[in-house]
Amino acid sequence: MKTKLTAVLFMTVVFGYAQNNVDISGFARNYTSILYDNGDFNMLQNTLNLNFDKMGDKVAFKANPMLYLYGIDSLDFRMREIYLDLYFKSVDIRIGKQQIVWGKADGVFITDIVSPLNLTEFLLPDFDEIRVGVYAVKLDYYVGNSTFEAIWKPVYAGNEFPPPGSIWYKPPEFPAPPTFDNSKENIKPSFDNSEVYLKYSLTSSAVDFDLMGAYTWDQTPSMYVEKVFGFDTVTNQPGLTGLNITPEHHRLYVGGGSFSSTIKSFVLRGEAAYYNGKYFQTTDPLAEGALVEKDYMHYVVGLDYGVGHLRLSAQFIQKAIFDYDEMMNDDEFSNTMTFLAHYDAMRETLHLELFSYIGLNYGDALIRPKITYDFSDSFNILLGSNIFVGDKQGMFGRYGDNSMIYTKIKYNF
Repeated sequence: MKTKLTAVLFMTVVFGYAQNNVDISGFARNYTSILYDNGDFNMLQNTLNLNFDKMGDKVAFKANPMLYLYGIDSLDFRMREIYLDLYFKSVDIRIGKQQIVWGKADGVFITDIVSPLNLTEFLLPDFDEIRVGVYAVKLDYYVGNSTFEAIWKPVYAGNEFPPPGSIWYKPPEFPAPPTFDNSKENIKPSFDNSEVYLKYSLTSSAVDFDLMGAYTWDQTPSMYVEKVFGFDTVTNQPGLTGLNITPEHHRLYVGGGSFSSTIKSFVLRGEAAYYNGKYFQTTDPLAEGALVEKDYMHYVVGLDYGVGHLRLSAQFIQKAIFDYDEMMNDDEFSNTMTFLAHYDAMRETLHLELFSYIGLNYGDALIRPKITYDFSDSFNILLGSNIFVGDKQGMFGRYGDNSMIYTKIKYNF
């Protein structure tokens, strides 16, 4: 009820101000999906996305509320962005809740770590919706073809994960009944707990590249595991009877960069980041809390090719853990590839696309074909499918029962 009243109140206020030369745009969308496995409706969602923009020579304002209606009356109101822009001669400043996109990779997040992710539907939502807005102050300083960017996040925001009961909720298997202590999961807003991100970008005719660094929090908590021993009433023997699990975020130092360069009809892209201070789960009985601290590298190399109305793209992605311990739960090298084929037909009103993630470690995949038809500049219909295949141990194969067909009917205004 509180969410509904907040949404109604906000909409009333903004529509009242909308008469004062505020530009309004957005879309209304119906999203319906059906599982192949049992024919159940996995998604019945209606979305209203609104953008309120007020532009000026020195000041600009944007508000982007989104309303998600699930089923008949389950309403989710989100203020995706609401910020103020200040323009000076060589400096732009943005203050407020905003989405910040870094990097050059498709479908994977390497240096794109400023905005956390809404993973409640895995990686299926549109990527401009999967990022969560963050409260931040962003400053861009322009010098010729170079841009210096600094971001300060005073309020922590982490990744959002599927709740129990969701088809995307896949908790790990525990050797004993777990009890969770969430007292350390929340990070109190304070100056000491704030995050800082820096980036330098250069745009030229030969190559575009950027360098970045961050002092941030791990957006996915590590699980500190304390074993509880006692008398097992089933085996009538002393042994492991339970687990006390405490989710906790840790500080990370991140440095990296990305580049892209055009060579005739090809675009070569690359992106890499080095993470210092990451905690990984381990089965080592001597590791405190079943955690070990290791550094790792995450990188991607991609090649795009375009001719006429056809675009082809391929990427190789690897996550490599340094000073690897064989008792860690993660693989030393996690290898993934992505493939994209996109074709526009019928005077660019019919769009055919096939995008796939291929997990090389376990031979699993997520295959995403879709076809979109534009009836007009403002109205289109999409028919697609998300197909999970392969080994259940893989990141994609574990969702083999979640393969689905879906439609999206969208009106832009």
